[in-house]
Amino acid sequence: MANEYGADQIQILEGLEAVRKRPGMYIGSTSSRGLHHLVYEIVDNAVDEALAGYCDIIDVFINEDNSITVMDNGRGIPVGINHKAGKSALEVVFTVLHAGGKFGGGGYKVSGGLHGVGASVVNALSKHLEVRVKRDGKIHFQEYELGKPLAEVKIEGDCDPDDTGTKITFVPDGDIFEDTVFDFETLRTRFREMAFLTKNLRIRLKDLRTDPVQECDYCYEGGIKEFVAYINESKQPLYEDVFYCEGVKDNVKVEVALQHNDSYTESTYSFVNNITTPEGGTHLEGFRRALTKTFNDYARNAKLLKDSDDNLSGEDIREGLAAIVSVKIEEPQFEGQTKQKLGNSEARGAVDSILCESLEVYLEQNPATAKVILEKSILAQRARDAARKARDLTRRKSALDGLSLPGKLADCSNNDPKKCEIYLVEGDSAGGSAKTARSRDTQAILPLRGKILNVEKARLDRIYANEEIKSMITAFGTGIHDDFDITKLRYDKIIIMTDADVDGAHIATLLLTFLYRFMPELIKQGHVYLATPPLYKLEKNKKVWYAYSDEQLDKILRDVGRDQNNKIQRYKGLGEMDASQLWETTMDPEHRILKKVIYNEETGATIDKTFTTLMGDQVEPRRAFIEENAKYVTNLDI
Repeated sequence: MANEYGADQIQILEGLEAVRKRPGMYIGSTSSRGLHHLVYEIVDNAVDEALAGYCDIIDVFINEDNSITVMDNGRGIPVGINHKAGKSALEVVFTVLHAGGKFGGGGYKVSGGLHGVGASVVNALSKHLEVRVKRDGKIHFQEYELGKPLAEVKIEGDCDPDDTGTKITFVPDGDIFEDTVFDFETLRTRFREMAFLTKNLRIRLKDLRTDPVQECDYCYEGGIKEFVAYINESKQPLYEDVFYCEGVKDNVKVEVALQHNDSYTESTYSFVNNITTPEGGTHLEGFRRALTKTFNDYARNAKLLKDSDDNLSGEDIREGLAAIVSVKIEEPQFEGQTKQKLGNSEARGAVDSILCESLEVYLEQNPATAKVILEKSILAQRARDAARKARDLTRRKSALDGLSLPGKLADCSNNDPKKCEIYLVEGDSAGGSAKTARSRDTQAILPLRGKILNVEKARLDRIYANEEIKSMITAFGTGIHDDFDITKLRYDKIIIMTDADVDGAHIATLLLTFLYRFMPELIKQGHVYLATPPLYKLEKNKKVWYAYSDEQLDKILRDVGRDQNNKIQRYKGLGEMDASQLWETTMDPEHRILKKVIYNEETGATIDKTFTTLMGDQVEPRRAFIEENAKYVTNLDI
């Protein structure tokens, strides 16, 4: 029988076959993100050597053939015979899952690699991998194909007994990954963060594919203090010093650095053994509890809060806060499948205790700084009260109106959110065309007039008072900020559709800033898209072609011939297209191009900084960003 299910249908995957069969279980995905994860796994192992005090330089090369080389000056992977396996420990590390010095054998006290699968998984997903280890005065070598050793570990030659370390080169398997081209910027962002989190560790990256060679070199003597200063580069700090404290309690090593700025958003990032924890956990809870208690106690004692005043909320105190909370812990326990939230109860108490004690002393010794922070917090409290009143008024009005939707929203008729999408359209004229063009069953249209409020420069009370923003909040159905509930989302896709010019790009950025700051889960869970209207329309002999880039236009012209019969129109705005053209090019699910907005949890601090640079008050960082990135701009309307 074709569908027989018996004992022989139970598969046993030997060695690393399981990794090749289900790579997503080990590295998240086989997309570009999973590809770069291979590099992080190898570099994380070198960082563990640095955390243990044996390594201070890590070199990473993107080679001309798009392979990766990672080299460190740590102790070198052990090469002797592992008696349990009956083979070299080096081969065990690269061919056996859950093998390494991270499981209580005394190899590492703390480790970023949680599962001991890093080296073996990278090997399993590589077409070719070779490793050289300098240890005990010898250079040891082994190479693999598709995870399998080609020969036993051999000695290539001698080296200075004091010269130790590991060098690994691997070529990702093109049959596994959708794309095998590494991105310099993605790696640079991650390595900068790693260097911030490990004081005095130097991480150097070189891209040998470019001429001249692109390179960067990161080493931070100040560690996470410099990380906070980096986050605040595009903002105006409220005081000069970055507060820093460290300590050990209940076998948890704690480091905290913080500094307030004049913005209205919080930028706090937490890490466990140098691995980011986007969902926080007990260490972040301890940080927030200590911050709220210490500032309120100080405000009462300094008479900055009267007896009749309410306590400041944690949210008030954290307005405009840039902070890094980093803990090192021997056996981290994580909640959930994604391993992004710390569960160790001792971390809460350790962070709370160490931060309370240090911050109390700091505030007593720096009363001017304490006063500046608390004055900002009290203003935030007043704005929060005003925002709550505006929100309550909106709720009462909605209840009386039977949860009425915005008047200018052309809603769709389908009641299944998974089948529905909403277009946020720039301008009433384009909104009119979109309403005519749409599929009424599944596509809703919300026209937005002009440029919405730049939320990077506004508190909640002003945001709730903005008509365009209120229309979006009501249409989406989720609420915002603390009231946000994604289960109430009325549309599976939120599609930003703006003109293909500078103003359109600015409006799209304003909308993304609002969504990122107040509804980030919409982006994180993949509900936000950018529509891609065509740049050109080509007519020839009553036939029509649309081009979405200069390259595509050139290709069409090569195919149809370049002559005087060609009529080329450069679209500047959506309003230049009639309803049928708008449907055919930009709204028809069968033919349109949608760009999904992706949030990478691993580079949250850099994303945050980019939004502040582009949309904040500081001109100089924005000018520097434009100068640095101008060479990548295409189709700029002058």
